[in-house]
Amino acid sequence: MENSTKGLEDEFHHAMIGVADFANAHNFGYRFRQMLGEYGGVETAKRLLATSKAQSGLAEMYLNHAIRMSMEAYVIEEHFRSLFCEDQIEEARYRLEELGYFNKI
Repeated sequence: MENSTKGLEDEFHHAMIGVADFANAHNFGYRFRQMLGEYGGVETAKRLLATSKAQSGLAEMYLNHAIRMSMEAYVIEEHFRSLFCEDQIEEARYRLEELGYFNKI
C-alpha cells in the first residue's frame, strides 16, 4: 500500500511541475515552483490549502483560461483525492466554485 501511495504522490508532484511550467511560461508562479522543490507536490498543495485565501496563482490560471490545470483542480480529481483530507478537498472545491469552475465543465 505504501508503494502505491508513493507512486500516486509522485504522479501528483509531476502534475504540479506541469502547473508550475505553465505558470512560469506565463510569468507567474515562481514561488510555487520554489515550494515544489522544497516540499514536493502534495505538501505544497496542503500548505497552500491551509490558508483561508486563494493564492494569486489561481486567479492567474483563471485569467489564462487554464483553471482546469490548477493545483486546486488536481486536488479535487477522484484520482488524487486519497492524498488529501476532506477539509483540503473542500477548500480546493470552494476556491474553484468561487471562479465558476463547475459552471464551465
